Amino acid sequence: MSSNNELRFDPKEHQHLRYNPLRDTWVLVSAHRMKRPWSGQVEKEEEDQVPQHDPNNPLCPGNTRANGEVNPDYNNTFVFENDFPALQPNAPDPGYNQHPLFQSKAARGVCKVMCFHPWSDVTLPLMTLPDIIKVIDKWAELMVDLGSTYPWVQIFENKGAMMGCSNPHPHCQVWASNFLPNEATLSDRCQREYLKTHGEPLLLQYAKMEAERQERVVVQNADWLAVVPYWATWPFQTLLLPRRHVQRLTNLTAQEREGLASIMKRLLTKYDNLFQISFPYSMGWHGAPTGPYLKEDQFHWQLHAHYYPPLLRSAGVRKFMVGYEMLAQEQRDLTPEQQVSHQGETRRGLVTDGVYITRRWLHLLDVPDLDGLSAQY
Repeated sequence: MSSNNELRFDPKEHQHLRYNPLRDTWVLVSAHRMKRPWSGQVEKEEEDQVPQHDPNNPLCPGNTRANGEVNPDYNNTFVFENDFPALQPNAPDPGYNQHPLFQSKAARGVCKVMCFHPWSDVTLPLMTLPDIIKVIDKWAELMVDLGSTYPWVQIFENKGAMMGCSNPHPHCQVWASNFLPNEATLSDRCQREYLKTHGEPLLLQYAKMEAERQERVVVQNADWLAVVPYWATWPFQTLLLPRRHVQRLTNLTAQEREGLASIMKRLLTKYDNLFQISFPYSMGWHGAPTGPYLKEDQFHWQLHAHYYPPLLRSAGVRKFMVGYEMLAQEQRDLTPEQQVSHQGETRRGLVTDGVYITRRWLHLLDVPDLDGLSAQY
């Protein structure tokens, strides 16, 4: 017997591959690499002083945007056409008489920006539950509006300069396209094949099994659970899942929307408390295709949201998807189970109601300074 077979496998010590059934790919897990010293790039922490209203910020109420339009004095959500859209509804068709190696086809759609709140110095975990529910309701409204025409409506949020977000005002983007993007096409195929083989929607079964095992659950309530997926690639990646079979945001009940607001607030609070910063991430919703697909059977689909944060070891150390990840396959250093343990730690510091507090947010609590906050809490 070889020495390799005599070793007792420990996922925290030994490299191994994990299968991602949503993408039909494998992830290399190398937890032992977390022991190596870090001498690479350390990111500068983001500036904490963000005003509640910036007269020069094009997303603030009453301000003028790049196209000359003036924002209304909105008091909850506000949606407008992206002033610099990646997709436009009337783009010309490139034609179809093409060589197989040089193919192109029409890409049409619309791009919208949605502000979550009129204040620039709040984020979703700092918003009230009623305000978060308004965000969810507006997401569903946009899905109905754009989904009546377009096959795919992608809701996504890039939070923090580290994720390419140049504006601190709380907002997301909504892109609707006349085609299914690559990730949607791949996820559709994988979920369809899983249902055909196993007789149950992939993510519905997965949510049930994670709820039973509990080893990768970060937060949960009666209608939702957020887990670190078994196949996670990014260091603190999470997957937000409904417990019931739900195919689109528009299918959520009022109770499920309330539960979603609550679990989003709790999950994002955990992110903020992890390294005591306003945590950067990219997130987005995936659900059954819309437009012409509304008339087709989409039973294999289960609604879900992906959260992809870039941070690895601290507020200043991020993971880079380069080298092996670009040329071979995805790789991670921290096991998903270790990640859950890390996110579940109590790191109180200056925390009230589970939210990490900095000078930027003192006015929300009606206390004069951090010393006053410490005395009060």
